[in-house]
Amino acid sequence: MNSHEIVVRQLEIEDIPGIIEIEKACFPTPWTHHAFRAEMRNKLAVYQVVETEGKIAAYGGMWLIMEEAHITNVAVHPSFRRRGLGRKVMEALVAEAKKKFSQRMTLEVRKSNTIALELYKSMDFVISGIRPGYYHDNGEDAIIMWKELTIADFLL
Repeated sequence: MNSHEIVVRQLEIEDIPGIIEIEKACFPTPWTHHAFRAEMRNKLAVYQVVETEGKIAAYGGMWLIMEEAHITNVAVHPSFRRRGLGRKVMEALVAEAKKKFSQRMTLEVRKSNTIALELYKSMDFVISGIRPGYYHDNGEDAIIMWKELTIADFLL
């Protein structure tokens, strides 16, 4: 991989320190090393990472339950933002959901996270509700979003 090549791939155990670095930079209550190891053992969980410039720059994860894919987390390291890496993570998660024949995808996002909200809307996620006080660190509401995966999505 050259220094500016962007690689999207499945999370590996060796990636966890890079993921923890992103967590600490992005979230007031970051997940722990133990939490990510548990997710890797979870047969319902799928995690993708974006690697560039020799570093893990972004990641995302979801749970595949029945016909639904629930996105659990998406984050881009602050020093790699505004390069389209969040979109690359989301595209990888959508592709994985399609491979597993999910019919719809869902996620929650902080009401204040306007950049993420715009990304999700641009990828055909639609606001369907609010979870009041969802985020424990500050009591912020979560916006619930859904994306339907149509037959046409599976033919792409």
